[in-house]
Parts: sequence; structure tokens; C-alpha cells
Amino acid sequence: MTEVLKAFLVGGAICAVVQILLDRTKLMPGRIMVLLVVSGAVLGFLGIYQPFAEWAGAGASVPLLGFGNTLWKGVAKSITEEGEGVLGIFKGGLTASSAGIAAALVFGYLGALLFRPKMKK
Repeated sequence: MTEVLKAFLVGGAICAVVQILLDRTKLMPGRIMVLLVVSGAVLGFLGIYQPFAEWAGAGASVPLLGFGNTLWKGVAKSITEEGEGVLGIFKGGLTASSAGIAAALVFGYLGALLFRPKMKK
């Protein structure tokens, strides 16, 4: 139960910070999303995000910060372990995040089929 509570509180805190950015700044939602992904990648590069994600569980790995960290881990693995050099910068992030991206596309498509969204007038 402690892990669930911790994940809920951390994920909620991340969402609260994003909501404050939306309400109090002139940043558009797309820019905030990019800011979260880049922040996760930078924190992963600095070695800060992985221990935080292990402590916080799904509360840190599910939001966009976790996606940025996943991109960074894929790039780092591709460059160092697989020895792909500059090509690994492009290939590593896509390889590491491909399952999540594919799932988002498939479930988004299925959701659109099931609920038949309509344009606002």
C-alpha cells in the first residue's frame, strides 16, 4: 500500500506543477509537454532521475518526465553498449520508446473507433 500511495503522491505532485504552469504562465500545453520530456532526459543524463524513479515507482515513470528518461536511457545504451556512435543518438531513443509509442497509437485509434469523437462547433 505504501508504494501505491507514494506513486499517487509523486504523480499528483508532477501533475500539480504542470497545472500551475498552465494556469500561471503563458506557456502553451505543447511547450509544457516538451519541457517535461526534455527535463526527464536531462535529469536522466545527470543521473538524478533513475534513483528518483526507483523510489517513486509509477508516479515518476508514467508521466512525460519518465518518457524523457526512457529516451535518454535508449540513447545512452545505443551509444555505449552497442557502439553505434552518432547514429545511436537517433536510433536509441526510438528503439527504447517504440513500444510505448506504438501502444499510444493503437489505443488512441481504438478509442476513436469506440467513442466516435466529433469536432467542436
